[in-house]
Amino acid sequence: MDEEWLSVGQVAGRSGFAPSAIRYYEGEGLISAERNTGGQRRFHRSVLRRLAFVSAARHLGVSLEEVRDALGRLPQNRTPNAADWKRISMLWREKLNGEIRALEALRDGLDSCIGCGCLSLDRCAISNPHDAAASGGPGAVYLPKQLRVQAATRR
Repeated sequence: MDEEWLSVGQVAGRSGFAPSAIRYYEGEGLISAERNTGGQRRFHRSVLRRLAFVSAARHLGVSLEEVRDALGRLPQNRTPNAADWKRISMLWREKLNGEIRALEALRDGLDSCIGCGCLSLDRCAISNPHDAAASGGPGAVYLPKQLRVQAATRR
């Protein structure tokens, strides 16, 4: 194998992921490796782009299943190009826009709450007096719905 192929350690050094994470993502089918004559894993250099994509997705709160689905849409017979990556990133565009709107609503709600000046846990809706939020279902029901769904899927 030539310089297009990298060891687990080299991929770890370039990607920022621990070798155990690289092996985990391989086991999950997000990346693939071949074995050299000594039986050691060798990853094609293009795996670095896939791992960068995984890293970005993790920071965005995208589930492993969604990452797997997106990576499954990439061509297997060649290294993905910019158009391939753009096509799969568009899958998440509306989801991210919804999360941005929800975060803005949360930010604006915190501004008004922190600035309200009531300083009373007895009257503050966010402190949930008498467990009034229980009727809204499990979890942080005062969070915008988009953020509650996201938190539930990050397990």
